[in-house]
Amino acid sequence: MTKPLTVLGLETSCDETAAAVVRLDETGQVQVLSSVIGAQFALHAPYGGVVPEIAARSHVETIDAVAAEAMKTAGLGYGDLTGVAATAGPGLVGGVMVGLSFGKAVALARGLPLVAVNHLEGHAVSARLAADIPYPFLLLLVSGGHCQLLSVEGVGACKRLGSTIDDAAGEAFDKIAKSMGLPYPGGPALEKLAEGGDPSAYDLPRALLGRKGFDFSFSGLKTAAARFAAAVETDAQRRDLAAAVQGAIARQLSERTERAMVAYAQDRPGLPLRFVVAGGVAANKAVRAALQQIATKHGYSFDAPPLAYCTDNAAMIALAGAERLALGISDPMDAPARPRWPLDPEAAAANPTHAFGRKGAKA
Repeated sequence: MTKPLTVLGLETSCDETAAAVVRLDETGQVQVLSSVIGAQFALHAPYGGVVPEIAARSHVETIDAVAAEAMKTAGLGYGDLTGVAATAGPGLVGGVMVGLSFGKAVALARGLPLVAVNHLEGHAVSARLAADIPYPFLLLLVSGGHCQLLSVEGVGACKRLGSTIDDAAGEAFDKIAKSMGLPYPGGPALEKLAEGGDPSAYDLPRALLGRKGFDFSFSGLKTAAARFAAAVETDAQRRDLAAAVQGAIARQLSERTERAMVAYAQDRPGLPLRFVVAGGVAANKAVRAALQQIATKHGYSFDAPPLAYCTDNAAMIALAGAERLALGISDPMDAPARPRWPLDPEAAAANPTHAFGRKGAKA
């Protein structure tokens, strides 16, 4: 890099229409000039979850205004940009197509390089938006659609250590919250309800205790919690169940992560040990506290994105794009929208976590 890179980022992989402008200077310092998110909570709340067609239509209706607001807040015109980065997958492909097409249009009209960003790579670098976190580091990516442990060696160089074999932690939060009658989005509502509850009041299952490796499983917990929820009669019981669910998810995440920390450290004797947690579930205070405790126990630094960058946002997409542009990496205008796109294609092909025919982003 001989001059700073100023990148417009676009994110439309689920139910947030987001645009941001990020500047990466020659020393690697990051400055978020703007970050605008158009949420769709009100549109999906009557259905208790995201409806893909409604999400895609909303992206079409709002992407122009959200991008214009991001540019206005940054105090820049399109002529001031160095490049454009847009999420190209994985996600709800109708929404992904909207943001990627808009990014291609800006890049084509202004003669700018385009970077088609893996949404998960955006989460992987999200903590770097607010802190100096050198590569490599151990990453727990935990969100509504994904739950993975990854060794992040550099830009775009991620090795999968473990993944969920069924549901993601964020999905478990949301589905259990729905079974308890909590409003959408369920994860934050369940966390709020858990305040003051007794996490030991319910005996919830602990998955994969005898299984080696670093994989996760939340389907059994989800089923057991739904059965308890059907029998809940008082507000105190609801608080206790919410606390027990939150504690069970935090426990499994920390137990499997601790196992990965031990193995990761053995492969890097004498080297600095860094741990990052990212994704929407990283905003949960109980999960953060459990992970920070084991990081300290095993001599790891602990980093997590600011709360504004835990959930889906375009600043992380812009940074992922800027880091690639700094290495001279860009994509052609025919870069496709991809509903499924593993960060570690070799691991996904050699050891798939889901059986052939499974649909959805996490497959």
